[in-house]
Amino acid sequence: MAAIGSLIFCTDCGNLLPASKGTAKNILHCECCGAENPDIPSRSIVTRTKASDFPSPLRQKLSSVQTIERHKIESSRVDPNMDCSECGRNGIRYTELQTRGADEGSTIMYNCECGHKWNMNN
Repeated sequence: MAAIGSLIFCTDCGNLLPASKGTAKNILHCECCGAENPDIPSRSIVTRTKASDFPSPLRQKLSSVQTIERHKIESSRVDPNMDCSECGRNGIRYTELQTRGADEGSTIMYNCECGHKWNMNN
């Protein structure tokens, strides 16, 4: 008989045996091959895990730090009232993102054609 945790298997055919009674005097009969196997007390197995052992998309969305993929940002617009502080160009392209908590304002990320970038929190 072989035991893995609380599961006990027949030594002759490998079939899963009935539940253990936990005493060495008990005999477990295999329903597949008819072999008699002595019962052994089950051993306690303690397993310790942490959340990072089981990654999930839901857990990633709930984490305090999220990755923003720029190619998935669809809301790029031009603000005709904004001027670039580096080159003075009028009409700067911007994107609005919710990078902080839902109860806080959004972040406006400006990108000028000259390469100058800055952001403002609403």
